[in-house]
Amino acid sequence: MDNHNLKTLSQVLNILIQRGITKEITMNDQHQMILGKDEKMYQPEDLRIVKSYRFEGDSNPDDNAVLYLLEDKEGELSTILDAYGAESNHNGEEFDNFLRKVPVEENPEYDFE
Repeated sequence: MDNHNLKTLSQVLNILIQRGITKEITMNDQHQMILGKDEKMYQPEDLRIVKSYRFEGDSNPDDNAVLYLLEDKEGELSTILDAYGAESNHNGEEFDNFLRKVPVEENPEYDFE
């Protein structure tokens, strides 16, 4: 995972939005990973991580986050945002287990530094 000290989370999100990447994958209450309002459900083998961006808080270690850029089998790009530390936005092992199973195939096209 790269450390993107030159860009903030909002800057990277804005770049992705400018590139038309606006959908987010989230975990629902049933511990299923779904794509936005489409309710398209994913298994780890349906996705690959094409880029991950790590953000570290300057003054507070609880301000840490990772933004994952994922591509599904149809070529659709989306993101998963994971705040970690005391402010983690995903409770339980299901989220971590899901991400560990997603293949990582970093694509330099999404380097913004």
